[in-house]
Amino acid sequence: MSKDESTTPDAPEEAKSSDAENAEGNEDAEKKSEAPKYPEPYAAVLRVDESELAPLELEMVTQLRTIYDPEIPVDIYELGLIYEFSFDETGKAWIRMTLTSPMCPVAGTLPGEVQAKMQSVDGITQCDVDLVFDPPWTPQLMTDAARLALNMGGMNL
Repeated sequence: MSKDESTTPDAPEEAKSSDAENAEGNEDAEKKSEAPKYPEPYAAVLRVDESELAPLELEMVTQLRTIYDPEIPVDIYELGLIYEFSFDETGKAWIRMTLTSPMCPVAGTLPGEVQAKMQSVDGITQCDVDLVFDPPWTPQLMTDAARLALNMGGMNL
């Protein structure tokens, strides 16, 4: 190539480091987007085939089934109040849940009870509970077992 031919110069060092920072920023944005996805309204209830759960996940579900809304004789898992849960390799758990109503009398205590029950599970070292009201809870989120327990088995909700 002769001196007269134009070439594209390398980017200045500042631009190169800026590009590297942008790439890292994009990776951070991707990591944030990898957070558990919020479920679509009215398809919100976590429903899994329990035979496919890892032992720690099964123990988490077992503990969730010991927590009741004091006004409803059905546990919070069957009521559909648990939208999502997960944990990582360090034992940190994350639960996304709702209440039957934002004015629920146990709004101040139920998330703490969920947190305490999860932290009692062997292998869980910490638990963050995210209380949300979008999508709002409806009776459609209950399992068939919960409907039967509340004599709502034949109701089309």
